[in-house]
This record gives sequence, structure tokens and C-alpha cells, in this order.
Amino acid sequence: MSGSLDEVTVVCVTYNSAHCIAALAPLLAHCPHVIVSDNGSLDGTPAVVAQHVPHALILAHGRNLGFGAANNRALSCVNTPLALLLNPDCVIEPDHLERLIESAHEHPAAAIVAPQLVDAQGRPDVNYRFPSLMWSSRGPAAEGPACVGFVCGAAMLFRLAAFQVTGFFDEDFFLYYEDDDLCLRLFQQGIPIVVDPSAQAVHRSRGSVRGQRPWRSEYWRGYHHAQSKLMFAAKHRSFSVARSMRQRLLWLTGLALPLRVLLFSPKLIARMWGRWQGLRDWRHHAH
Repeated sequence: MSGSLDEVTVVCVTYNSAHCIAALAPLLAHCPHVIVSDNGSLDGTPAVVAQHVPHALILAHGRNLGFGAANNRALSCVNTPLALLLNPDCVIEPDHLERLIESAHEHPAAAIVAPQLVDAQGRPDVNYRFPSLMWSSRGPAAEGPACVGFVCGAAMLFRLAAFQVTGFFDEDFFLYYEDDDLCLRLFQQGIPIVVDPSAQAVHRSRGSVRGQRPWRSEYWRGYHHAQSKLMFAAKHRSFSVARSMRQRLLWLTGLALPLRVLLFSPKLIARMWGRWQGLRDWRHHAH
């Protein structure tokens, strides 16, 4: 393969992700350039990274900046032409990363080249599509490299020079939809995004954060997902569309909450309560 790991910096944003580092270490040991951007972890993540990946540059922010902002801080330190943004709960083997780099060489106009995500059992995930605001994706999965309008932010290979027009992540999105927003801005500028299914990464979805209060983590997942969903609609559609969406989702979430309580799924209750609070609070940040 022609894909050289010297060309890429692996960027990993962590938040209470110490339990993920051992699984990432075999890959990171092969990569000479690694940046870990830590969002104020309380579980000793920076120390675990230093132990397992001693050559990594650790940016310890001391507080949670959000996913996009922490990635932006790391990207500002990258000196290689390529950067692999990799979630802590996502693992890619070195040969698959080399294939991804090779694919970036084969598609020199692409700003992002992404692997096919699979779950822990090797089943393909739906981690790419066309822009949802324009048309619905349909048809079979990609059998080879394909131009798409969106790829999931769990694993994305950036060609840094291609982002001069769009910039990187919009830091108004604290968590969720920052990848939707970035991909849509690239698409609107006619800058290609490519998925290459010959490179695969295992994604253990929602496995990157583990703390002493998992219900609280689920609450904030729901809260920020609701906030970002409305923010995305307001930015790329209109404020009136976002406001109507908010009203509809408030009703639907309010109706669904009692069912979650009856079924007694604490995580889902916490997440849905967070969603309702995020929907309720959004109007205070919309002007």
C-alpha cells in the first residue's frame, strides 16, 4: 500500500474515556503523530493516554469545550496534510487506515474520506448518505468509493488544505449535528466527500463516555441532541421551521415520557427528559 502513516495525525477527542484507550493503543502506537484533545475528563484520561501512548500530544482543556471545539483546537496543532478524526469508541486497524490514506491520494479533490463503519459483530452501519435537507437516500450500499453528502463524525480523514473556504467545525454546536453542518457546507461549495467501503472501522456507538453517573450522561446526550437539531434547522432552513419543529417535538416527547416511565428504562427516561429540557430551553438561545 502507498498510504503512509507519516502523512496523518490521529486526532481523538476524549471525555471520561479512559476505558477506551487500551483498545486504541495498538493503532496509535503505529502512528507517529497523535493528538488527544481532552474535554476535562474526571476519570484520569490524560494520565492513561500518557501511559499507553507516550508520544501523543495531550491538550488538556480542563473543561468540556464540546466535540467540535475540541477537534478544532487539535486541528490547529496539526502539521501533516491529513488528519484522522477518530472517536474514542471507534477502532481502525493500521492497514485499513493505510487504505484510507491511499484512497485520499486516489481522490485528491476530496476534503473528507471516510471508512465504512461496522459494529462489534462486523455488521455495516449506515454512516453515510446524501444531504437530508435536499433528498432522501435510497438504494443499495456503496460497493466501492462513492461521493456522498454526509459521513458520520466518528471516523473521518480530513485533507486540511480543502477546508480553506469552509473552515472546520461550527463551535455553536456543542454536541451532535456538527458533522451534519460541516458536511453540508462542503457539499454546498461543491467540495467532494468520499466514503470508501474497502476501509472499515469498528464503532461501538455511545461507548466513548463512562462516568460515575451514567444517567446524567444520558440526560446531557438528550439535551444537546435536541438543542443541536433545532440549531441545525434554524441555520440551514429557517427560524420559523425550527420553531415549528420545536413545538411538534415538545408534544411528541411529552407524550412519550410516561411510556418510558412505565417501561422503566432509566437510561431512556434520562435521555428523553434531557431532550424535553433541551427543547424547552432552546428558545432562550434562539435570538
